[in-house]
Amino acid sequence: MGPGAVIILSMRSATIIYNPAAGKFSVRPFIKSVIKELESAGWAVEAAATQSGAHTIELAKQAAAEKKDAVFAVGGDGTIGNVVNGLIGSETALGVLPAGTANVWSIELGLRPFTWVRPWVLRKNASLLADAPIRSVDVGVCNQYSFMMWAGIGLDALTIQSLEPRIRLEKFFAMPEYTAKTIWHAAQWSGMRLKFWVDDHEVEGRFVLAVATNIRHYMGGYSNLSPDAYIDDGLLDIWLFSGSNLGDALRHAYDLWRGNHITSDAARRITFNSLRVETDTPFWLQTDGEPRGSATKAEIKVQKRALRMLMPPRGMELLKEK
Repeated sequence: MGPGAVIILSMRSATIIYNPAAGKFSVRPFIKSVIKELESAGWAVEAAATQSGAHTIELAKQAAAEKKDAVFAVGGDGTIGNVVNGLIGSETALGVLPAGTANVWSIELGLRPFTWVRPWVLRKNASLLADAPIRSVDVGVCNQYSFMMWAGIGLDALTIQSLEPRIRLEKFFAMPEYTAKTIWHAAQWSGMRLKFWVDDHEVEGRFVLAVATNIRHYMGGYSNLSPDAYIDDGLLDIWLFSGSNLGDALRHAYDLWRGNHITSDAARRITFNSLRVETDTPFWLQTDGEPRGSATKAEIKVQKRALRMLMPPRGMELLKEK
C-alpha cells in the first residue's frame, strides 16, 4: 500500500426501536445512554419510538430494507416479537435490550431487564451486545405471525386477549392480575376439542391449553417448560395439557411451576417441524404474549435459523451448534 493510500473503515449501522409504553416506567429518557454506548463501540445509530405493534413491524422492515447491520429492540417480549416479524429472513441482526413488563426472552438470554431502580442495566446490556457474535436462530411461525418463544392456544391466549391493551398503572400489578384473570376464565372454561396433525401423525383430545415453544421458559419465566430446548436445532415442542375445568387448569399451573409436568400423565410433549390444528369452535391465539385473535385453524412451523441475532454470553448455552 502506497504512502498516499487512505484506509476507509465502514461503521456498522443500527436502528434502535423502542417502545415508550413498555414496562412500568418509560424507557424514553434513557435511550440516549444506549446511543452513546453503541456509538463509542463504533456503531452509527438512529432511534425511533414505536406507536403500535404494526408500526414496530414496519420500522423493523424498513431497517432491513435499508440493509442496517442490526436493530436493537428496547421493550418487552411483545415489542421484541414484533421486531422479529419485521426482520425474519433478512441480513439485519436483532439485539435484545429488555425493558418491558414481561421479559422472558431476556431471562432466556441471561440479560437483566431495565427498571428505574437499575437504569444502568440498559447501557450495560448495550455494551454486551455491541461486539457480540452474530448467530442464526430458529423462528416459529403461527399462521402469518412469527414468534421467538411461544404460540399459545386456549386459556393463556384468552387471558392475554382480555388484558391487552393495558395502561401503565395496571402493569404494576401484572402478575397478580394475569393470575386472577386466568383463574376467572378457567372457572368458566370447558377446554377445547382439538385435532392436531403433527408431522406424520394425528392427535385428538380435549385440552385446557396447548403451547408450542421454541425456548425453555414459560409462565413469565417461572416455569422451565422445555428444559432441553435449543433455539437453533430446527425443532419446536408442543405441550398439550388435557382437561376441561378449573381444577385441571390449576393442577397444570402447579405442575408447570414445580416442573412436574415433565412426568404428568395429563401433559404431553411432541417435538415437531410443522403441525396443523383444527376445531369446530374458534379458539384464541397468542404469540410471544401478544393477542392474535381467534381462529378455527392454525398452522405452526419452524423456520430453521431464519433470524440473525447478536448473542450475549449466556445465550450461547441455548445453541446446539456452538
